[in-house]
Amino acid sequence: MVPRCQVEVLYFAKSAEIAGIRSETISVPQEIKALQLWNEIEARHPGLADVRNQVIFAVRQEYVELGDQLLLLQSGDEIAIIPPISGG
Repeated sequence: MVPRCQVEVLYFAKSAEIAGIRSETISVPQEIKALQLWNEIEARHPGLADVRNQVIFAVRQEYVELGDQLLLLQSGDEIAIIPPISGG
């Protein structure tokens, strides 16, 4: 069994509206693929499925694609869910 860790998920703009919070601490496996991590977050806040293909996903302040990239997480790591910024 893979050890778990506590990470802080930060929600910005539309993702914060959908989740109803700006941040939370969740327990996830220390070794997890980026897409699996997103799925864990989406399971807590199903409305995030609506912005899945639009968000920027960042782990420890580095952008990560929602795919098969293996993440090695540690307790206290920050995960950010950042919707696209519109402007003009």
